Amino acid sequence: MGLVESMPRSRRLMLTIEAGAWIVGIACLLYVGTRYLDATLGSREALQRFDELKAGQERALAPDLTLWSPQRIAAWQSTLAQPQEVPLAVLRIPRIHLEVPVLRGTSDRTLDRGAGHIEDTAMPGSDGNAGIAGHRDGFFRGLKDVVVGDAIELDTLQGKQVYRIERTWIVKPDEMSVLDPTSEPSITLVTCHPFYYVGSAPDRYIVRAVRTEAPVMFSRR
Repeated sequence: MGLVESMPRSRRLMLTIEAGAWIVGIACLLYVGTRYLDATLGSREALQRFDELKAGQERALAPDLTLWSPQRIAAWQSTLAQPQEVPLAVLRIPRIHLEVPVLRGTSDRTLDRGAGHIEDTAMPGSDGNAGIAGHRDGFFRGLKDVVVGDAIELDTLQGKQVYRIERTWIVKPDEMSVLDPTSEPSITLVTCHPFYYVGSAPDRYIVRAVRTEAPVMFSRR
């Protein structure tokens, strides 16, 4: 008869309970350690993305002003001395060399310093239809040169996503259906039209882009 079998039944039960407690304790420690490590890495990644968005905003503080109107240049310059908020995203259209921070809201002050996220539309980078507005004589003047198939990159705290322009068209200012929710992740860029119209432009120029792939997430280091 083995040593364990020779022990009283109550003693064997206590040993079994003790062994089980050790197993549960070790499992809990491993779980807590894993969660702590994951949280630490996630925090570092978020800070890294935060820094990248700030860097993108700083680059956009020195945009190519070649196509801008003198009035828009003056309005943009007047914002440089003001506190700079961290953008919701940084939008890039490589082919037309556009890089612009996407800020919350569409007030005149906001659109003088970047592009603005249109209220009640999907947040940049999320599912649905994210509406983003910009001035036709400032950051968004280059939209006159985009074509179907051009890539749009959207950099958010969650990662980088790539969209492809699938359509451009012109609507009246009260045509709000362009901002309706979509069945696939989309970006809708809105600016006034014609681009070189003198005075209050009568139409709106719309650029619709659809996400082409899953977000390219930042790698853990």
